[in-house]
Amino acid sequence: MTDSTAQPSNSPHVEIGKYNTLTVVAVTPTGVYLDGGDLGEILLPNRHVPSDCKIGNSIKVFIYLDSAERITATTEKVLGQVGEFVSLKVVQVNKMGAFLDWGLPKDLLVPYNQQHSEMEVGKYYLVRIFLDQRTERVAASSKLDKFIDIWPAEYQQGDKVKLIIGGKTDLGFKAIVNDLHWGLLYDNEIFQPLRIGKKIDGYIKQVREDGRLDLILTRGSKNTVKSFADKLVDALQKNNGFLPLHDKSAPELIQRTLGVSKKTFKATVGNLLKNGKLTIEKDGIRLK
Repeated sequence: MTDSTAQPSNSPHVEIGKYNTLTVVAVTPTGVYLDGGDLGEILLPNRHVPSDCKIGNSIKVFIYLDSAERITATTEKVLGQVGEFVSLKVVQVNKMGAFLDWGLPKDLLVPYNQQHSEMEVGKYYLVRIFLDQRTERVAASSKLDKFIDIWPAEYQQGDKVKLIIGGKTDLGFKAIVNDLHWGLLYDNEIFQPLRIGKKIDGYIKQVREDGRLDLILTRGSKNTVKSFADKLVDALQKNNGFLPLHDKSAPELIQRTLGVSKKTFKATVGNLLKNGKLTIEKDGIRLK
């Protein structure tokens, strides 16, 4: 192992609990050592070292504290990293808290004081992964509100956003918007199965006066109709020019078959009818 007492001026800033791309500085019988900047040289054990690895190579690795509390690198794929919301399964509960499977030999701890409700083995929970700055240990919390921005959201109607489904309510599903805010999807506007932790694109339906967000999964605009028209024609062509869908078809059937809301389907069919590209039959639509 090389002397790591002095770091070069271009030494990398390495983040524990995240993926980092680091440079190999030494090759040893136990593995390779990576330039960890202020953290010193970090071991990537032999079982994770790519073939023909040499000094000077760059490797993308995940950095965490192993069971012996040593800063360690791995090329294994983890299910989430610091700063992310992710749904994970509880594999063990003991006096320290609940332990989640996140893809590494060392499970991810959710201390009891970070549990919104008492966790049970075998169940999945949506958690936020965070770094304990005092211990440098990566942990998780199901107390999601503490990680959500308290300031009103600055969005415009129609803005495309990233959603993480957060839970069921009486009105529909609440979702985390762009990892920052809570929003709400209404039951009567959902045409696909949702589960807690699912990541999906959505749109801002409206920003209420109190700053809360109403969400929708399809924009439902003329642009959506226009972009879907080609997909509908393609689906008809692949099905011998006919689809058994019409204005009386269930929204769930349309969503399952074509991946759009019934509103978008009807608007697109109407547009294609006006342009003479479709005909309506008793049991569905046919391509001219």
